[in-house]
Amino acid sequence: MKVLINTKITSEHRQRIQAVSDEIEIVEPKDREELFREVTDADVLVGGFNRELFAHGEKLKWVQVLSAGVDGVQDWPEFIESDVIYTSAKGFVGPHLADQTWALILGLLRGIGRAVRERTWENRMSIRNQTWELEERTLGIVGLGGTGIEVARRAQGFNMRVIAVDPENVTPPQFVHEVWKMDRFYELLDQSDIVSICAPWTHETNRMFNYEAFRRMKRHALLINVTRGKIVDGPDLIRALNEGLIGGAGLDVTPEEPLPPDSPLWDMPNVIITPHVAGGSPIRLDRTIGLFCDNLERLLAGEPMLSVVDKQKGY
Repeated sequence: MKVLINTKITSEHRQRIQAVSDEIEIVEPKDREELFREVTDADVLVGGFNRELFAHGEKLKWVQVLSAGVDGVQDWPEFIESDVIYTSAKGFVGPHLADQTWALILGLLRGIGRAVRERTWENRMSIRNQTWELEERTLGIVGLGGTGIEVARRAQGFNMRVIAVDPENVTPPQFVHEVWKMDRFYELLDQSDIVSICAPWTHETNRMFNYEAFRRMKRHALLINVTRGKIVDGPDLIRALNEGLIGGAGLDVTPEEPLPPDSPLWDMPNVIITPHVAGGSPIRLDRTIGLFCDNLERLLAGEPMLSVVDKQKGY
């Protein structure tokens, strides 16, 4: 079985992959020309993947990408309809995305964003007057996958009530109080003091956070987004913030990336923006290679694989 590695890995990673089976031939192309030459008879590809590679990969049986989000293939019918197994890192990026979520929450709640931006001692009373505590408040999570569960897990330390919506039949962990289907999305918004977007970007979630959604939220509620920016309607978010429909927003992803320098979001005192850094972790690649090795063993044994993407649904 020929395994094509389209990302930079260490010698230790290579040894872990090779240790799965003597039947594996590992190929690490040195340049684009070699990549496209080697993909023609590869059985498995791990790392960067696009439409052109798929067109050349006539023997591909399985593709493992390093990202959790796979929205790049939603309008790619020849791949969606193919028999190629598609796995992502979903379920394995939750810890660091959840850490970023809570950094944004606390940065907003405790006035850290304002303090860093304004650089003055004179704002201390106004910051104090805007704070509130998390204990016994409600955290609403949109999308109870790997990231959503990790965000909810961390809420236990703040003694929060956690509710969630998800399109799938999800069995909630004990620290999630209720999980509803998407038809109760507005009910979640109505009850939540903080709303955390942990969903993938799909045709269904595209701009689901629009003006009507913001109108349903509590006036002090914080919106946090670390997954995909297009889930939020940009102009409607700015309007909602200007009109005081919500209390603030913490955004690691924005509807337009990079966010233009003249976007009013940069200067709003109740908004914190980080430049799509939530996916950063020194052990992320180790986790993904571990997932890949596990799945490689499962593929060779004919067993169900982990983190398989439903290509029709886009997650």
